[in-house]
Amino acid sequence: MKTPLLACGLVAAALAYAAHPLKAGGQEAAELASASKASLQSLMATVPAAKALANEAEAILVFPKITKAGLGIGGQYGEGALLKKGSAVAYYKTTGASFGLQVGGQQYGYAMFFMNAKALSALDSANGFEIGVGPSVVVMDEGMAKSSTTTTRKDDVYALIFGQKGLMAGLGLQGNKITKITPN
Repeated sequence: MKTPLLACGLVAAALAYAAHPLKAGGQEAAELASASKASLQSLMATVPAAKALANEAEAILVFPKITKAGLGIGGQYGEGALLKKGSAVAYYKTTGASFGLQVGGQQYGYAMFFMNAKALSALDSANGFEIGVGPSVVVMDEGMAKSSTTTTRKDDVYALIFGQKGLMAGLGLQGNKITKITPN
């Protein structure tokens, strides 16, 4: 009897957190920009492919911390900054839901390297940017990124997952959406 209640509690907590996103302005925006820049610098220092991608990218969207939890039904939420030439130019949130055989909790970050203007323009489409819809997105973890070369990079967007902590196990269907956070 406790398992369904726990699952409902996790989903309710994730939805409540997502309902109160950062209003990108003032000190909170500055902290998010700083955390995003620091996460990107750390990623580039440990993964050479990240540095190579950064040198070629039109812009980089960095989510320094995403929290994901699930027990049958799951959710994830995080906030990040879009960096162009090292400066934060916009702020975004990522939300997701999943359903299936899953249990656990995890925190991680990811950086999305937008390699051309067309891919970047898709980020601000009217309904938000959905992974798997629109420009081609290649998702790599730190290990896979180390084997990437300039001759194998031909897609619109590369997403590197980094700093994984916690344990999330199971199979599930997942949707992920990225939406611009409007300033105060």
